[in-house]
Amino acid sequence: MPNRDYTYYDYTISLCPTCLKRVGAKIIIQNESVFMTKRCPDHGFFKTKIATDVEYYKNIRNYNKPSETPVHFGTDVLYGCPYDCGLCVDHEQHSCLSVVEVTDRCNLTCPTCYAMSSPHYGSHRTLVEIEAMFDLIIKNEGEPDVVQISGGEPTIHPQFFQILDIAKTKPFKHLMLNTNGIRIANDPGFAEKLATYAPEFEIYLQFDSFKKEVLEDFRGKDVSDIRMKALAKLNDLNLSTTLVVVLQQDKNMDEIGKILDFALKQKCVRGVTFQPVEIAGRNRDDSAGEKVTLTEVRQEILNQFPLLNSDDIIPVPCNPDSLAMGYILKLDDEIFPLTRYINPADLLNSESKNTIVYERDKGVQMQLLDIFSTGISVDKVEPKMNQLLCCLPNISAPDLGYDNLFRIIIMNFMDAHDFDVRAVKKSCVHIVSKDLKMIPFETMNLFYRDSKKEYLEELRHDGKVLF
Repeated sequence: MPNRDYTYYDYTISLCPTCLKRVGAKIIIQNESVFMTKRCPDHGFFKTKIATDVEYYKNIRNYNKPSETPVHFGTDVLYGCPYDCGLCVDHEQHSCLSVVEVTDRCNLTCPTCYAMSSPHYGSHRTLVEIEAMFDLIIKNEGEPDVVQISGGEPTIHPQFFQILDIAKTKPFKHLMLNTNGIRIANDPGFAEKLATYAPEFEIYLQFDSFKKEVLEDFRGKDVSDIRMKALAKLNDLNLSTTLVVVLQQDKNMDEIGKILDFALKQKCVRGVTFQPVEIAGRNRDDSAGEKVTLTEVRQEILNQFPLLNSDDIIPVPCNPDSLAMGYILKLDDEIFPLTRYINPADLLNSESKNTIVYERDKGVQMQLLDIFSTGISVDKVEPKMNQLLCCLPNISAPDLGYDNLFRIIIMNFMDAHDFDVRAVKKSCVHIVSKDLKMIPFETMNLFYRDSKKEYLEELRHDGKVLF
């Protein structure tokens, strides 16, 4: 009998990249990679590479843990995922990161923008609307973990600092500002005023590349000087900062190691988040060939940053299909990989205990972290490490601060090409919509932005998408 030229591995529900209708999808292993194949009756056959490391892909299921659901759900299930977002009662993960878009407008017109932001697009939210968005997060989460002020470019909102003042009155454990850094770089006193909101406050700074041509392609102009001026001010203030790097094939994948080396030398930088490009918004659909998979990014980190090994970048248990993480400890001028000392089984059990010991200074042992301990107070650590190490239970480190931690995150926001309903149900990055619904990041950009809602209603009432 003839054989297929692939191994059938799994089955899921995806979307047609052309019409966004739900279609069945095979997960297959072929030529040492993992692919998603699907067929739309109207638009034909599609094949998308979703992993280049077969063993890593198979292993992610071992990192699944029981879902942590929100306190409150916003919608019922009527049409099936992803057409009921709000969060619907069938969603499997609470909001680890809640995003509040305070404006549609931006002082750049980035070709890679998933939200279509520009100086003339949309409008600013009012303070009343923004506070209602904050209060929805609290209703859903109780004490929200991380809330990110975003846009557009949030710093151009005419009442920007009033927004931060309101946010600081809310029971948010950690507040982030997602920014391109223009006002930090150019406005005297702006960075200094931001620093008054520390310590539970962090800058999420676009970075992307050192190359002029890549920045022009991603951001519409060379913003190198802006990034460096902003970082210089943030370093002077030691204001906690994460560098955010959008990745595309043949553009900046070769810079991953250089960016990590650079980031580790910056006093204020607490980590780097790598985001493979999402084909949504202003991104050209024909750039789908420039997408990179999470496993490709992970492998390039290991190739270009030899300090780390394969045990140092692992799946994040709340959404292992779409997130991977690694942690490094910074002590004086030395850096130590941390994640390799974590037993994966401990990630799924908050009662387990695992002590990390490093040998330094001629064999003298120094205990740095007692990880997963439930009996030792962490009140002296500001901000508390156990709230900032994504998906780890408890961290006790009374002699260390957030300055000592450096995290590497790979965050793969799926689009219609690699959409997998299994992973979307575990999405933990949620955007507050204008009509006060919590929407997973991926589905927000595909269905729930202003220009897309009319088509979403058509999909909902098309019999082909109903259960």
